[in-house]
Amino acid sequence: MGLKMKRFLSIGILILTAVVVNAQDAADKINQANEAMQAKDYAKAFELYEGAMNNLGDVQVPDAINYNIGLAAYNSDNFEKAIEYLDKAIAAEANVAKSHDYKARSYNKLKDYPNTVASYEAAIAASDGDSKTLKYNAGIAAYRGEIFDKAISYFSQSVELGYKAETAQYYKAVVCNKQGDKAGYKQALVEGAEKFPTDNKIGAALAKLYVSEGNGLYKKGVAVLNAANEKVNGGAMKTTDAEYTAEVEKVKVEFQAASEVLEKAVQLDASNENASKLLDACKQSLTI
Repeated sequence: MGLKMKRFLSIGILILTAVVVNAQDAADKINQANEAMQAKDYAKAFELYEGAMNNLGDVQVPDAINYNIGLAAYNSDNFEKAIEYLDKAIAAEANVAKSHDYKARSYNKLKDYPNTVASYEAAIAASDGDSKTLKYNAGIAAYRGEIFDKAISYFSQSVELGYKAETAQYYKAVVCNKQGDKAGYKQALVEGAEKFPTDNKIGAALAKLYVSEGNGLYKKGVAVLNAANEKVNGGAMKTTDAEYTAEVEKVKVEFQAASEVLEKAVQLDASNENASKLLDACKQSLTI
């Protein structure tokens, strides 16, 4: 979100005063500021623009110059000033969509995420072209600001639009998890693995989830088996009894279910050592 603008508005200067010295000084500074912008010397450009604006006297310049000043301020890390001048540009209806965009970027640099999202939404509303980048950036800002419903909405739109879709799907899952929506988390990961089978982040996250599920099933089986063996050791049951055989069958059902889940984990992330170890343990336990 910190890309530098390569273009800026061409500002014409209308001199309406007879105070030639002030007018010429302001005009010279604005021309020098324009040159500094072309040279990407944004700090110098901002200083010159501000110097001109603070010494205009009766000199009149187009309101659109505020976009240039806001852009120079943003690119020289003067974010509060950037917001100030971009607001003036918006009020003058000058480059409105881009002004909202750079307001959002400025708020983002200030870690003011609610205003970042609001500004991106204003940029989206004002945009008459492709807004997929704005929507993705709005999702990221909403995620950082823990505005989770909007984060999910914008990440979902990004997936649909095919803009950084893999990353958007992953963050959609992460947001669900942060909300405590375990079912939504799993669903987002499963959908992500189906849509983007080569994405390592999604695959690794889903594999980890499957390992957790597999481990739970494995432990459940072990608990049933241990309980049955305790009865055998206490003399309440024999290994030849039908009751014991029934308990062992219950154990095998849990181990088989765990194996199926863990097979998925290994397929998704072969580097997950826990998945491989648990799968081996399940297969070995199925021979009881």
